[in-house]
Amino acid sequence: MLRILDRYILREVVVSWLGVTGVLLAILITNQVASVLARAAESGYPRGVVLELISLAVVQNVSVVLPVGLLLGVVLALGRLYHDSEMTAAQACGARPRTVLIPVLGFTAVLTVLIGLLSLQVAPAATGRILTLRSEALRAGQFAPIAAGNFRTFGGGSTVVYAQDTAKDGTLERVFVERDRGDHLEVALAQRATHAYSEDGNLQVITLYDGERYEGVPGERKFRIVRFAENTIPVRLPAAGEVTGLEALPTGALIHSADLKQRAEFHFRLAFPIMALVLAMIGVPLARLRPRQGRYARVGYAVLIFFVYIQLAIAGRTWLARGVTPEWLGLWWVHVIVIGFSAVILLAPRLLARARYRRNAPRLVAA
Repeated sequence: MLRILDRYILREVVVSWLGVTGVLLAILITNQVASVLARAAESGYPRGVVLELISLAVVQNVSVVLPVGLLLGVVLALGRLYHDSEMTAAQACGARPRTVLIPVLGFTAVLTVLIGLLSLQVAPAATGRILTLRSEALRAGQFAPIAAGNFRTFGGGSTVVYAQDTAKDGTLERVFVERDRGDHLEVALAQRATHAYSEDGNLQVITLYDGERYEGVPGERKFRIVRFAENTIPVRLPAAGEVTGLEALPTGALIHSADLKQRAEFHFRLAFPIMALVLAMIGVPLARLRPRQGRYARVGYAVLIFFVYIQLAIAGRTWLARGVTPEWLGLWWVHVIVIGFSAVILLAPRLLARARYRRNAPRLVAA
C-alpha cells in the first residue's frame, strides 16, 4: 500500500504530467489541423473526412508526446517540491530517495504499457486508415463536378482545368486547360467542354470543342499551334484503396520480416515505451534543485535530453535501415548514450563545484 507521502508525490507527478501533456497535445492538434486543412484544400477532400483525418493524425503521433510529457511532468512536480522545501522536510523526517522513486516508477510502468500499445498497435493502424482515407478522399474530390470560376487539378497536378461558366446540363464554357507532358507544356483554350469517366473509374476524359492548343517549352520561342474542332484529354485518377507506407505495416509483420527497413521500423516503435522508462529514471535525479535555484531551472536540461534522445533514435533508425549498424544492436545503444549524456549533465555541476572548492580551500585555511 502507498503511504501518504507516496500518494502525495504520485498525485503531484500525475497532475503535472496531465498539464504538460495537455499543452503538448494542443500544439500537436493545432499543427495537424493546419496540415490537414491545407491538404484538403489542395486536393479537394470531402468535408466529412477532415475531422477523422485530424483525430487519426493525433493518435498517430501521441506516442511521441507522452514520453516527453512524462519527463517534464516529473521534473516540474519534483522541482516544485524541492523549491518549496517540501522535499527537504520529508527527508528530514526520514524519507529516503526510494520514497520518491517508487510512485514515479509505478506511474511510469502503467504509462509504458499504454505507450507500447499505442506505438506497436494503435499508431500503425491509424496510419493505415489515414492513407486509405486520403486515397478515397482524393478520388472523391476528383469525381466532384468542375465548378465555374475555380481551378481544378487532376492527375497528381499534371493537368489544370478552369471554366469561366457552366451550362445547366453540366457543359463547361470558355475553358482553359494546361497539361504538363514532361518535356513540353500544352495549353488549350476551348469554347466548351464536357467531362466523363471510364467504366472502371480509373480515367477521366475531358473533351474540348472548338478551340486552339499551344505546345512548346516555356522560355523558348518555338511553339506549335493546333486548331481543333474536338480534342480529347484522358486523365488517370489515383487507384482506390491503396495503402502503402512502412509506418502502416502491422508490428507482427515487422517482427517476422528480414528486410532491414522493416526491422528498423520495428526497433523504432519499440524504442518509445523504453524511452518513457529511461526518461522517468532520468527525471527523478534531474529534478533535484540546489538551494535558491529556480523552480524551472532544470526544464531546459529536460528539453535538451529529449531532443538529443529523439534525434538519436531517428538517426539510429536510418543507420539500421541502411545497414550501417548491425540489426542485433537495434536502438539499444541510443538508450545507453542518453543515460550517459544525462549522467554528464547531472554530475558536471557537482564535479565543477568540488574542483572549485578544492582550489579555494587553501586560501580559506590561510585566511
